[in-house]
Amino acid sequence: MEKKISNASLGFQKNILNKFQGFDENDFARVIEEHKERYVVQNEQGSFSAEITGQLRFTASDRSDFPVVGDWVRIQIFDEDKALIHEVAHRERALKRQAVGRDAEVQYIASNIDTAFIVEAVNRDFNLNRMERYMTLCYDAGIHPVFILNKVDLISENKLEEMKFEIENRLFDIDLICTSATSYEGMSLMKVTIEEAKTYCFLGSSGVGKSSLINALFDDQFLVTGAIGEGTDRGKHTTTSRSLHVLPSGGILIDNPGTREVGMVSDNDGLSTTYSYIEELADQCRFSDCTHTHERGCAVIEAVNNDEIPEEAYQNYLRLGREQAHFESTVAERRKKGKDLARMVKDVKRLKNR
Repeated sequence: MEKKISNASLGFQKNILNKFQGFDENDFARVIEEHKERYVVQNEQGSFSAEITGQLRFTASDRSDFPVVGDWVRIQIFDEDKALIHEVAHRERALKRQAVGRDAEVQYIASNIDTAFIVEAVNRDFNLNRMERYMTLCYDAGIHPVFILNKVDLISENKLEEMKFEIENRLFDIDLICTSATSYEGMSLMKVTIEEAKTYCFLGSSGVGKSSLINALFDDQFLVTGAIGEGTDRGKHTTTSRSLHVLPSGGILIDNPGTREVGMVSDNDGLSTTYSYIEELADQCRFSDCTHTHERGCAVIEAVNNDEIPEEAYQNYLRLGREQAHFESTVAERRKKGKDLARMVKDVKRLKNR
């Protein structure tokens, strides 16, 4: 069993008890690992290998009802190191994306997150479009994004300044930290950014150095990290599942496997927050239903033509908007099919009973 950690250090909120009369803090634990419907949960009594109950499996409408890393769950301990999960007790500020290859199916990444560290490595597939995509996911979930430009020891000061200029002229009003887990540059700034009992999630592609940053924050190589493959400049997949760790100095860190595809799943305010400067211009368009693609009198197109809005940012804005619209229409179509099927079953039963 792991070293005991207080529920407060794990981020437990007393208001959870208001919803569950007759239970106390020991009846709840936080999911710290997930392995294909097998979990590790932890509270101040210790950590436990856990499975969901048959009732939870039976009553779940879809996989979103199953626990994810970061959830607080109601448990029943039945052995020294084993527990059953009865239900998800508290989930908010959940990061989610469209499941790869599955239209209109949502995959939860992690939950109860306060801040997301979005990690990009300077020496490989640095991509502003992807940064905007992660930014939109975070704003959708009500999570504060912080951008980490990692492995800065591998490039010159001039090249780093160019990258910072490019970021700050495309992504407005953001927090940016330049780091290196090798030289420890920026690590002290990351440490003071992390607050006790707050939860921080690391996002980024494989090989950008997420696990190495977590190691550096712990001042100890407790996570396995892979070397960069020679000739490919790409990290090996070393984090294969999500896991939650509590820093000795306070703060909760969630490590994630590298994500190649991050599909949009929501039409909340994330897109309008990421591209607030485009949304403000949209109010000046000639037509209230302007799509900002071809209409005469479109203030957004005019701003792009006048180099007031970067062409790439504009194209990414349209792309993410189309993805969200497609997801919502697919969800609506699946709901309609479900209702039609339920109606047909009901009609068949009625005919049989005549």
